[in-house]
Amino acid sequence: MARLLPGTRALRTLEAAARHLNFTRAADELGLTPAAVSHQIKEIEDQLGIVLFTRTSRTIRLTEAGAVLFEASTEALDLLGRAVSRAHKLARGTALLKVTLDAQFATKWLMRRVDDFRKQRPGIELRFDIASELRDFDLDDVDVGIRFGAGKYPGLRTHRLFDNIIIPVCSPSLLASGPPLREPRDLFHHTLAHIEWARQGVTWPNWRMWMAAAGVDDFDDSRTIVFGTSTDAVQAALDGNAVALADFAMVASDLSEGRLIRPFELGIKVPPDFAYFLVYPIASANDPRIVAFRDWLLNEVHNPQPEPTLG
Repeated sequence: MARLLPGTRALRTLEAAARHLNFTRAADELGLTPAAVSHQIKEIEDQLGIVLFTRTSRTIRLTEAGAVLFEASTEALDLLGRAVSRAHKLARGTALLKVTLDAQFATKWLMRRVDDFRKQRPGIELRFDIASELRDFDLDDVDVGIRFGAGKYPGLRTHRLFDNIIIPVCSPSLLASGPPLREPRDLFHHTLAHIEWARQGVTWPNWRMWMAAAGVDDFDDSRTIVFGTSTDAVQAALDGNAVALADFAMVASDLSEGRLIRPFELGIKVPPDFAYFLVYPIASANDPRIVAFRDWLLNEVHNPQPEPTLG
C-alpha cells in the first residue's frame, strides 16, 4: 500500500524550518506560531515514521533523513511554483502583458506615456506589478521587467534604456519665497535632499559630489536630508521643502510642465555600470507582445530630450 506523502503546506513548513534551523524564524516567515510549526513537523515525522530533526533545549539539527527530505522539498516546491507561474500565463491568454517595475519608474516615467502605447497597440492589455524587489520570471506571473542595475542577468535579454544624469531640482515656490539661487554656494541657505545608495563600489551622486563638481570644496554635508528612495526626495522638492538631487529622466515631465525647475544646469552622470534596463527571458524574445512593448519603449526612450549640462 502506498505511503501517504505530506501536502504542500506541510512541505513549506518543513522547508522553512530546515532552512532556518529555528522554529521561531520559520514561524515568522510562514505567519504561524512556533508551536504550530513544531506540531506540523511532528505530524510529518509521525506520518512518515522518520525523525527529521534532532532537538535540544536550545537548537535543532537535521538528521540525515531530514536533509534528504529538505532537499527534495525545496526542489518540489520550486518545480510546483514554476508550473503554477506557467499555468497562470497560459490561463490569461496572449492579449495580456504583465510588466514589473519599481514605483519611481512607473509614476515618473512610464505612466505618463503608457496611453500612447495603448493607442498604438489596442489589442495588448498592459498590467503592472509595482515592486522594488526583483521578480523571477520562472516563478512570478510577469512577462517583462524594467530594472535598475548592472544589466547582467543570466538567462535574460537586456536593453539599456538611458543614462542616469543627476541634477538639482526645486519647486518654483521655493525660489519665489526663499533665498535666491545665483551660484552654488547659495544652496547653503536651503535644505538639501538626496538619497544614499551604493552597490559594488558605485555610489549614487550626492550633494558632496555635486558641490565638488561645481567647484565648492568646503561643503558641509552633515545638514543634508537623506531619503531612502528617490521618490521621497523628489516629493520633498515638489512640496517646496528642499532642493533635491534627482534623476533627470525621472523628473523631465515635472520640469517641462513647470512643477519643478532646475536652478543650476550642472548634472552628474551615474557611473555607466548601472542604468535602467528592459529585461525579459531569452526564450520569450519573439513573443509578439514583448516585441511590441520593447519597440515602443525604446522608441520613447530615444526621443530627443533637452539634456542638462554635465560636470
